Amino acid sequence: MENTEHPAGAGAPVRFDTKIAVLLRDDLAVWQRLNVTSFLVSGLGSRAPEVVGEPYEDGDGTVYLPMFRQPVLVFEGGKEVLTTAHGRAVSRGMDVAVFTSDLFATGNDRDNRAAVRAVPRDSLDLVGIAVHGPRNGVDKVVRGARLHG
Repeated sequence: MENTEHPAGAGAPVRFDTKIAVLLRDDLAVWQRLNVTSFLVSGLGSRAPEVVGEPYEDGDGTVYLPMFRQPVLVFEGGKEVLTTAHGRAVSRGMDVAVFTSDLFATGNDRDNRAAVRAVPRDSLDLVGIAVHGPRNGVDKVVRGARLHG
């Protein structure tokens, strides 16, 4: 999906057809919130490469990695809110990343994947999810959560 620019031209706000949202469980420590958010959004660019913009370059010509070209909204809610949001995202076929409480005890990618694979979907102890999809669909997924603040 492409972004839709307002007809006012250069300098006008850009409105994207899609949305990226991270939903964190509200009982996480600050370091856990940051860690979980980092891990969750890391997969979106590979699954939906259109969300990644062009590389950055400073005035001296030093090139930097590209970043998402649209904002990432971070929400929080209780365990039930995460479970409901996860079910909504899966049922809508959205791109979803999950982080479970078990992942705090693993130390590598292989063990992370094994920890998730060992638990049925409806029994995952979710501490965070990230979703990407149409704006209105993402809004429906995170309904009931509040903006992280």
